[in-house]
Amino acid sequence: MKILKPSDKSVQPPRWATQLLRGWGDPNTQEEVQGDLLELYACWVSTEGKRRADWRYSLSALKLLRPMAKPKHVPEYTTTFFLSPIMLRNYLKIAHRNLVKNKAYSAINIGGLAVGMAIAMLIGLWIWDELSYNKYHQNYDRIAQVMQRGTFNGEFGAGGYMPLPLGNELRTAFRDDFTYVVMSSWTREHILAYGENKFTRTGNYLSPEAPDLFALKMRRGTRAGLKDPSSILLSESTAQALFGDVDPMGKLMKLDNKLDVKVTGVYEDLPYNTEFRDLKFIAPWMLYVSSSDWVKRAQDNAEWDNNSWQILAQIAPGANFDAVTAKIKGLRVKHVPETALFKAEVFLNPMSRWHLYTGWDKKGNLDGRIQYVWLFGIIGVFVLLLACINFMNLSTARSEKRAKEVGIRKAVGSVRSQLISQFFSESLLVVAVAFVLSLLLVLLILPLFNEVADKHIGILWTNPIFWLAGLGFSLLTGLIAGSYPALYLSSFQPVKVLKGTFRVGRFATVPRKALVIVQFTVSVTLIIGTIIVFRQIQYAKNRPVGYDRNGLITVTMNTPELHSHYNALREDLLQTGAVVDMSTSSTPTTNLNSQNGGFDWEGKDPNFKAQFGTVAVTHDFGKTVGWQFKQGRDFSRAFSTDSSGMVINETAARYMGLKDPVGKTVKWNGRPFQVVGIVNDMVMGSPFEPVYQTVFMLNYGWADVINIKLNPQQSAGESLAKIEAVFRKFNPGSPFDYKFIDQQYELKFATEERIGKLASTFAMLAVFISCLGIFGLASFVAEQRTKEIGVRKVLGATVLNLWSLLSKDFVILVAIAFGIATPIAYYYLSGWLQKYEYHTEMPWWIFAVSGAGALVITLLTVSFQSIKAALVNPVKSLRSE
Repeated sequence: MKILKPSDKSVQPPRWATQLLRGWGDPNTQEEVQGDLLELYACWVSTEGKRRADWRYSLSALKLLRPMAKPKHVPEYTTTFFLSPIMLRNYLKIAHRNLVKNKAYSAINIGGLAVGMAIAMLIGLWIWDELSYNKYHQNYDRIAQVMQRGTFNGEFGAGGYMPLPLGNELRTAFRDDFTYVVMSSWTREHILAYGENKFTRTGNYLSPEAPDLFALKMRRGTRAGLKDPSSILLSESTAQALFGDVDPMGKLMKLDNKLDVKVTGVYEDLPYNTEFRDLKFIAPWMLYVSSSDWVKRAQDNAEWDNNSWQILAQIAPGANFDAVTAKIKGLRVKHVPETALFKAEVFLNPMSRWHLYTGWDKKGNLDGRIQYVWLFGIIGVFVLLLACINFMNLSTARSEKRAKEVGIRKAVGSVRSQLISQFFSESLLVVAVAFVLSLLLVLLILPLFNEVADKHIGILWTNPIFWLAGLGFSLLTGLIAGSYPALYLSSFQPVKVLKGTFRVGRFATVPRKALVIVQFTVSVTLIIGTIIVFRQIQYAKNRPVGYDRNGLITVTMNTPELHSHYNALREDLLQTGAVVDMSTSSTPTTNLNSQNGGFDWEGKDPNFKAQFGTVAVTHDFGKTVGWQFKQGRDFSRAFSTDSSGMVINETAARYMGLKDPVGKTVKWNGRPFQVVGIVNDMVMGSPFEPVYQTVFMLNYGWADVINIKLNPQQSAGESLAKIEAVFRKFNPGSPFDYKFIDQQYELKFATEERIGKLASTFAMLAVFISCLGIFGLASFVAEQRTKEIGVRKVLGATVLNLWSLLSKDFVILVAIAFGIATPIAYYYLSGWLQKYEYHTEMPWWIFAVSGAGALVITLLTVSFQSIKAALVNPVKSLRSE
């Protein structure tokens, strides 16, 4: 006799009875009762027939109903909402267990991501500081520097050296366009003294409106303090250093050991990220005019051709820089008609451009630090990308091992939304831990980073943009990294997974390989870039400078005592035996701050507008700095005609087109000078640029710097002590402040060295992050191929064979990355080097060394896991087979 199965669809019980049982039966036992009743119904149909079986099934259903129960529609499977607090707590608990279970994987994943996020955070803080430069000033968006521009022999030039009468004209003729027009000297060191306290601080002479233009925050006094011609405003730190805890208001002090001034205000120190951070005091402009004959003469005679000062301005509300520039651009030509030949124009340079756009190239295009902002921004994005690639690679690689877990979860009733939530919660937990760790890393690294980057940066704890960026990135990274396991693995069919018939597709590793290529492309590019930057710096450092920097010091001539006792001071210094020679000059050897036109010579093209750097020196300047003569001789006291003599550099000789310039006459503003000698080019400006055509002339009255050559036979400390004693004899009211020229020359490389150090640090960390990823993937691959390795060992494979097998794929990926990185690095670095007229080349070996270095690092990283897997006893890996 045929026995029907409960699932036999040919014979079914009465539907009304089944529905009645489902609606009114006990939901806690409904599934078991209905299953048993269906089995009985099948038996009744087989033994008693369908009609009697239907009657017995209906009667049994009625007996099982609960009296007075309300009908309930209970779903076949009840599930908790997948985003409920209970489920979220469960997801996080499982995620935590998985992280603890796989400690090495978790450490690599979290550590790599945290390092990447920390680097990106540091770079972001650096960029924020750069972009917020000068924004301390309340009227930042309306402040400008008045400058002039023109074309000299086909080359664009611009500068901030302005004539004094221009300020008066802007203030009177264009009063509706400007709120403030401020005359300013150049920021330089001055001697401040009160009682026994004497030291050097940097400051400016400024118009009375300057405190309002800068929106200074006054700690004592008011912004109107400069209206008194004998007043001075001090920064908070300067007042503390000079007066201690004593109230400085109304106190008399000395400026440059000659001017008596009264303290009328104390202002808050300006922050480090402003152009005026070195403004430690402000003295009145009228005091500057009354105490300096040459400045008073320029004001009284309206010297429009004397460009020696700065002019700062704040445009009126509602005005814009372009419109005001259009009104004032013709003032230079109006008062000095001959400047029309240079197409001279006056213009406003907004404060927003001062820091990031520090100059113009010869074609008139803005140039400056903005290139470094873009550079580090790109580096930050790519380093962060490397960390994310690691995270995604390791997450996807490990997730494939969890296929059986997914199968079991589905088999016991988990729906896809729950699995998706589980994988996303694990990913977000890792990112959250990495974000917190990255904040701790930034706190630890920030002091060192500030020292290297020359910054005073802090974490922006109260800035909502910082938190939105950090948390937004963390959320995005977690969602992207968790998307593959969440969407792909949750779609697995549990039957295939649990039967062992599920196989990952042949192209499943392609995305991971592509991401590894991207990682090493970035790393190799950064390595090449770092080598080129340091090569360029070293190339410029090795450049002949045209004089001897060793043992050469300078002392600024701030006081009248130093100007009036030159011969006696020199004689006493020589008698100490600590000094080989001494001289004065209008500028130190590391700076060329005076350029003039008005030169003429025999054979000069009348249409050629010549311009030279001009340096005033004394007779002993050449011997002091170690001039190297190509032709002619040095200045000598034996030749009285040398008062109208001139020494020129090699570039000046070529510039004039004279084959034998010695003995030739060169006129400057009509005054004849005879060329007595030609010296090797002295690198006084940027070491990355060509030497400027420069002339040196005798002028004892135009002296700002004392140059001293130390005796190499004595220690520097011993020599400086003797020199200080002499200076205190002639200049007792001033501190003895000096600078070593070799140290000042090194400062010329500060920006490039800073960029090189930061770039090299980021490059090393990028390689480290890449190696973490490679290490994790190598470990995963070795684990996946454990049985294959065991079989190969049984069949006779050596450790070298197995090492080669496991390392080959990674070597190929690095080789591909090197092939992509080389042209990219060459293209961008060539453009960077072209910004320097004096630059190094890019030999092929730099690229070869970078590629070989990346390959060696990869092999060392992979070899640990490869050799470890190759040394495993095959009995252990095959014992379950």
